[in-house]
Formats: sequence, structure tokens, C-alpha cells
Amino acid sequence: MAKQKTCKNEHWPRQTLVTGAALLLLLFLLPLFLLPQEEPPTEEPEPTATLPLLTPASVSPVPGWDQSQTLRLLRSDGRVENVTLADYLWGVVAAEMPASFSAEALKAQTVAARTYCLYQRAGAGDKHPGADVCTDSTCCQAYLTREQASAAWGANAQRYADKITAAVSDTNGLLCLYNGQPIDAVFFSSAAGKTSDAAQVWGSEVPYLASVDSPEGDEVPGWRTVVTFTPAEFTQKFTLAHPEADFSGDPAGWFSALVTNDSGAVDTVSIGGVTVTGTQVRSLFGLRSAHFTAAAGDAVTFWVTGYGHGVGMSQYGANALAGEGKTFDEILKWYYTGISVGGWEQ
Repeated sequence: MAKQKTCKNEHWPRQTLVTGAALLLLLFLLPLFLLPQEEPPTEEPEPTATLPLLTPASVSPVPGWDQSQTLRLLRSDGRVENVTLADYLWGVVAAEMPASFSAEALKAQTVAARTYCLYQRAGAGDKHPGADVCTDSTCCQAYLTREQASAAWGANAQRYADKITAAVSDTNGLLCLYNGQPIDAVFFSSAAGKTSDAAQVWGSEVPYLASVDSPEGDEVPGWRTVVTFTPAEFTQKFTLAHPEADFSGDPAGWFSALVTNDSGAVDTVSIGGVTVTGTQVRSLFGLRSAHFTAAAGDAVTFWVTGYGHGVGMSQYGANALAGEGKTFDEILKWYYTGISVGGWEQ
């Protein structure tokens, strides 16, 4: 029997049908692959975590909070040292407020200093690269080591050190808050009856830095001062800054158009025909405040009241309020309009 021949392509009809079907499917799907593809949805970034805030009805310290915070402190000799916020605040309060002040005033100063530190650190930028704060009072806040403070206090060293330690501990973590955020808690030495509105001193409106009454007075050392210049000294200082000034006339006419603000400080004054602000005059002639009157004749004399820029909390005013029985949080709310006092939760 002859063998039956088999063809290698004996299944070609079925393969051809399968192949054709596959080609038709590919032709049908190809336009879909060529359509622009939507980008996969991107996940929204998680919001940056913020520390929850407390605004309790009764102000209570937050135990351990200051000790948990570390600051890079730039010393006057250029060294940068890591310190806890608690140690930093001790040195600031020792430097910024007389330790003889009442406990409530010292606590108010501590809360203001803590708030000012955190507010300034958040916006420090490149003010002092590699450090969060410095010991220069014209930049951040004044600061004393315990050894420096002890030497300055003499026989009262231990008592004053204990008072400041208590002020820091009793206000642990507490801040001055406006709309739930730390404020620019500026302070100064003494006012002449009222503090100044921030807009009148620095040109920017800050709702919690409004003008308020301040109760200190002649009991403040150096509250009233007199500064005198010879006409030659005065005109030389002023014309270096304002060469367009004209002092050719009678000295009695060198000062004119003196305008005061709500606090009684000088807003503007014309000197030698040039209008300048009270703050500029204070800086130019080294006056203790911009709350002054002036006269020129055989000498140029300034009569000055108070000490400092006049915005925020008056330290001597805080001590006077404490003497009236006010607590530290009441003092802070007196000087910083519309704030609350609270702390970060752990």
C-alpha cells in the first residue's frame, strides 16, 4: 500500500483564519493606542505638619517644652553654640529686664522673649547664617551667661537667679498668639504715658501693636533726660545727614511744625527747613526716645521722656501693672491688643 502523503501545510486554512482575525483586531485597536494618553493622576502633596496650638481659658505651662527645643546661638565672639530654649530664655531675661522686678513682670518678659525668639527665627533668612539667634540686642535679644549675670548681681545673685529660673519654668512653652500664631512681641524699657502704634513708628500697621496707656512715671530711673548740643555740634550732625538744611537764620527758628502722634511722641518736625521723623531725630542725636520737645538758642536742647522705640510692651509699665495686682497674661494682653496666651501641645 502506498503511503499517504501528508502536506506540511495541511492546517493552513485554520492558521490563516486565526492570523486574519488577529490582524483585524490589531487594526481595530491601533487607533486607541495612538490616541493621546491621559497623565496618571498625581497625588496631592501632604500639607506640611504644623504644631497644634492651645488657647486655654486658664493659662497653664506646657511641661518640658522649652527643654525640648534647641537653638543655635551666635555668640559675640563668633562662636555658634547649641543651647536649649530654656537656657536661652534665662540668659535673655537676665539681660533684658531688671531681676529686681516682680515675679509677674518677669514672667511677662519671659513669654514675650520666647514669642519674639520663635517669631524672629521663623523669618531670620540669612541674617546670621548657621545660627538661629544671636546675642546682639540690635539684631535679636540681649543675652547674659549665668556667670556674667552673677557678677553683675553681686550679693543678690542667687535670689535673682532663682527668680528668673521660676519665671522660665512657670511659663514653659507659653506664647503670645494672634490668630493662633506667635506674634512679633517687641518690647522696650519705658513709655511716656502711652505706647506708640507700630504704623506711626515703623510705617506698617500691626493689629496687636496698637497704642495703649502705660502706667509708669517718674519712679523710673532716667525717665526724664535732657540732651544739649552747641549750635555748631547740632548743625554739623544734622547737615551730615541732610546737607540741604538751612541754618543761616536765627536759631530760635531752626525747629518748626512739630507734630506728635497719639502717644505724644514726635511724628514729624521741620529742622532747618527739612522735615524728618521723630524716630530719625532720636537716632541722629542719640535720644532715649522720640518723645521729646526741643529749643535752639545759645544751645540746642532736647527734653526727652521714656526710653526705647515705644512699641509693644513697656517693661517698666509691666512692672507697674504687676504692682497693681495684674498677672503676667493680663499684662501681655494689656500691651498686645487682641492676643491670647497659650502654648504648643506636646
